[in-house]
Order: sequence, then structure tokens, then C-alpha cells
Amino acid sequence: MEHQVFVPVPADDLRAVLRDPARVARCVPGLQQDADTGVGPLSGRLRVRAGGSTVTYRGSAAVTEQDPDHFTFEGEGTEVRGTGTVKFSLGLRLSAAADGTRLDFTARATADGRAASFAPDAAATALRRLLDRAARQLAAGSAISDPVAEAEAAEADSPAEPGDDVTEVSATVFETEVPPPSLDPFLAGGFEDLDANGAPRPPAEAAHARRTMIGRSAEEVDHAPPRGRYAPVPAPAATATGDSLRWIAPAAAIALASAVVIGRALRRRR
Repeated sequence: MEHQVFVPVPADDLRAVLRDPARVARCVPGLQQDADTGVGPLSGRLRVRAGGSTVTYRGSAAVTEQDPDHFTFEGEGTEVRGTGTVKFSLGLRLSAAADGTRLDFTARATADGRAASFAPDAAATALRRLLDRAARQLAAGSAISDPVAEAEAAEADSPAEPGDDVTEVSATVFETEVPPPSLDPFLAGGFEDLDANGAPRPPAEAAHARRTMIGRSAEEVDHAPPRGRYAPVPAPAATATGDSLRWIAPAAAIALASAVVIGRALRRRR
């Protein structure tokens, strides 16, 4: 099968990627590399989807430079869940074009197992889709450079200026002057405000607050009621109703007795 892809990248940048197997492995879509680095970077698992079926292969591949414009890939793999195998050979030619490079792929493969049951059209469509994605990642990988190597090269190429000499520091840690700690605000003024025991004297506000706390237990301090705007509002007095009831009852009795006396007096006059 033959396939052609155009990428807007110069051919020299693509050659630099194809000559590095580790960078080529990053361009293979869906490749899960093995932890064993001794096998090579182009080894691991690759999932292939054709039509409605998906097969995962474990294998390895190698890239060979036939000439500056011709590279070949040879590899084989075995089904992870099965006994089927596949062997492939992929040729890649680089041709300079306007504003980029044309990639010409030539692929040949032999397979058995589940891959042998794929329809030819579905297998060809899956391979073209895989090559298109690989070409895009190849173009993207050619734009990634090594910033550390570039910085080292720029530093090596730049001439040293006379004023850039670095003076060697010979002072040790034990000879360095240690500044006084600034965490204690009582020591900000020096050692003049120390008492007889060598302890710093607290400010007047702190001393006054300390004197007001002397003689009170920790429980009293912790459970002291809040003051000011956060003080609780006292509940209304409940004795107002009781006091009113105390004089209402005798007054009612006096009024009732007076009414009885007046009534009897009126009857006698009649």
C-alpha cells in the first residue's frame, strides 16, 4: 500500500527526528513503551483499530537510514490476548516541496490471527489514519528542541567579557556575622531593658494586663463573659408581673367589700 502526506516542516528537521529512535517512538500514535530500556525505545504495546475490532500487539521495531531521503522501518508483534502475529515493513521517502516536505509511505505486512479477518478496505483505512497521525506528530516533534543543550551551546559560544569575572568567596559559615533575631519585639532596642534575672522587661501595657490577670484562675479567665458590643443582652425582669399581682388581689377584695357595705346601707334607708 502507498500513501502520501504533506507536512509544513523542512526535510532537515524531519531527518533529525528520524535519526533519533527515542524521538521516533514519541511520534508513534498510541505506543506504550516498555520499561525495559535494553530492548530499545521502539518497543512496547500498540492498539490497532480496524472497522469495529480492536487488537493490541506487543512487539518492537527498528529504523534504518538507507540514504538521507530514504528510511525504512522493520518490526513484528504478537497479540496480547491471542497467538496471532504480524510483521511489517514500512518505507519512507522525503521529498522537498514548497513550504514543506512530502512524505511518501510504502507499506507491506503479513498477519495471522485476528488481523487476518479484517476487511481489506478497513485495514487500509486504519493504516492510512495511523500514518496521518504519525506524520503530524513527526512534524510536531521536529519543532521540539532541547533548551538545555541550546543554552549550553550559547554559553560556550559567547566570549567572556572582562567585567564578568567572578570573585571567589573564601568566607566560611562560621566566619559569617549572624544578625540578631527579629522575632522577639522586646529585644528590638538592645539589652538595656533587661531585669535582674536577664529577662526582657515587657512594655507598660503588657505589664498592666499581666497585673490585672494575677489572682484569677485559668477557668475564670477562659470563661469570663464578653464585654462591650459582644456582651449578652440581659433578659427582661420577670418580677414585674408578680409585683402587679400582689396589689391587684387586695384592691379587688377591698372593692368587693365596699360594694357589699354600700348595698346594705342603701337597703336600710329604704
